[in-house]
Amino acid sequence: MKDTIYTIPLTDAFKADDECPFCFIKRKLEQDAISFILGCAYMEDDIREVTDHMGFCKEHYKKMYEYGNRLGMALMLHTHYVKLQKELEKQLEAFSPSKSSLLSKFKTKNSPSDSLNQLSSWTKMQDQSCYICDSINKNFERYMSTFFHLITHNEDFKKLFTSCKGFCVSHFGDLMAMAETKLSSKQKEEFYPMLFSKMKENLKRIEGDISWFIDKYDYKNSDADWKNSKDAIPRGVQKLAGIYVQDPTFKEK
Repeated sequence: MKDTIYTIPLTDAFKADDECPFCFIKRKLEQDAISFILGCAYMEDDIREVTDHMGFCKEHYKKMYEYGNRLGMALMLHTHYVKLQKELEKQLEAFSPSKSSLLSKFKTKNSPSDSLNQLSSWTKMQDQSCYICDSINKNFERYMSTFFHLITHNEDFKKLFTSCKGFCVSHFGDLMAMAETKLSSKQKEEFYPMLFSKMKENLKRIEGDISWFIDKYDYKNSDADWKNSKDAIPRGVQKLAGIYVQDPTFKEK
């Protein structure tokens, strides 16, 4: 099958006993992208040409810095700065201020007139593209498509799905959105009840773990077993926000 390179990691994610297999996949995609861009890739002119154009978002600038390859990051920053200065020069040459009026002084910050300032729009665009985000999103969409292929063609994978711990709220939404185009009406009749059952069952499980975590702080329960509540907070956050708050900083090995 064409998506074989996505099938094995997807299957592994559903076997990982994670609160959301798609969070598990997205974390791996992000780490792979950071390792790639700060590995040998930063020496490749064609890669740097793309990163010069796209740049990175605030979150991934921070994660790249924490990763530890200072030389790789410096090289990417340098060529990006060279390109940015050329673009800024063009923007400055083309800029001409709009005519001010008494009414303009009373306009709010987000009024339609803001869009007339091309230089302001250009600066905002610098924060709206990210090489790493783009890489993650492209690959993640293929994993989602592979999921729907497997869930409708592979009985072993369907068993993995029915035994998983459900999904975070965000990836539940992604599944709902893609199901509308990937599944037939008959397939939806089978898939949606299974998915809804997974979500209700596992949200209730997490809520119960958090509840017991709180109850453990009552002196009456000081000697009671923690059950599954010791890591209820990070698992609870993941279910809501799709992030691993307990993860250590991802660093170069």
